[in-house]
Amino acid sequence: MARRRRRFSGSSPLERFLILIVIAIIIGISAGLLLPQISETVGGITGQYQASGGAADALNRLTVADGAKPASQYRRDAFGFREYDPDGNGCDSRNDTLARDLKNVTYRNAERCKVESGTLNDPYTGKTIQFRRGATTSTAVQIDHVVALNDAWRSGASTWNTHKRYEFANDPYNLLAVDGPTNEDKGDANAADWLPPNKQYDCAYVARQIGVKSKYGLSVTSREKTAMLKVLHDCPSQPLPTQ
Repeated sequence: MARRRRRFSGSSPLERFLILIVIAIIIGISAGLLLPQISETVGGITGQYQASGGAADALNRLTVADGAKPASQYRRDAFGFREYDPDGNGCDSRNDTLARDLKNVTYRNAERCKVESGTLNDPYTGKTIQFRRGATTSTAVQIDHVVALNDAWRSGASTWNTHKRYEFANDPYNLLAVDGPTNEDKGDANAADWLPPNKQYDCAYVARQIGVKSKYGLSVTSREKTAMLKVLHDCPSQPLPTQ
């Protein structure tokens, strides 16, 4: 014996009409919230990628290059990280950055170059990290190139001479002491594919990437520029960092 379909009769026609109206409103609101995240076209129309301020102005001056092919294969050692001392103080870039970014710093040697310990207020995660030099502990704090070396290679550095690459890789403006595992998670990604887990730092992070790319004449991709504008949209008048 075939089962009969049950008819919904627990509400009046007016109630059913009101339910449909509520459902339509919910769908409309959801679409309005989600479409800018899904479609760059809709995001542009709704102003999601409009930004103002010094960082946004500098971003709009950068060359946009999609599918650019580096002049040669990337080699990290071509940048000479920690092999160049831009300030001439006799300390390498890792220790200079640790000394700048950590608090309560102690040193291993009399020359005050090798940082022995300190406290990092990590900008990428918002965590407080106790750093101590050692074979199994030093990696807890790593030095991040805000614009990754491989990203720089893809966006113009492959054509540079050795001096400019060494200068870039050891420039304090492009270096931050950060949580080690988070730095490894970032890898060589640009802003289109990675932003700090600490969302409160996104604006400063993107502004510094723009500052570095502006300083060294590096390009951005279309996706990268869109991602940066989306971040800067939420922090009007974001300036470029000065140091």
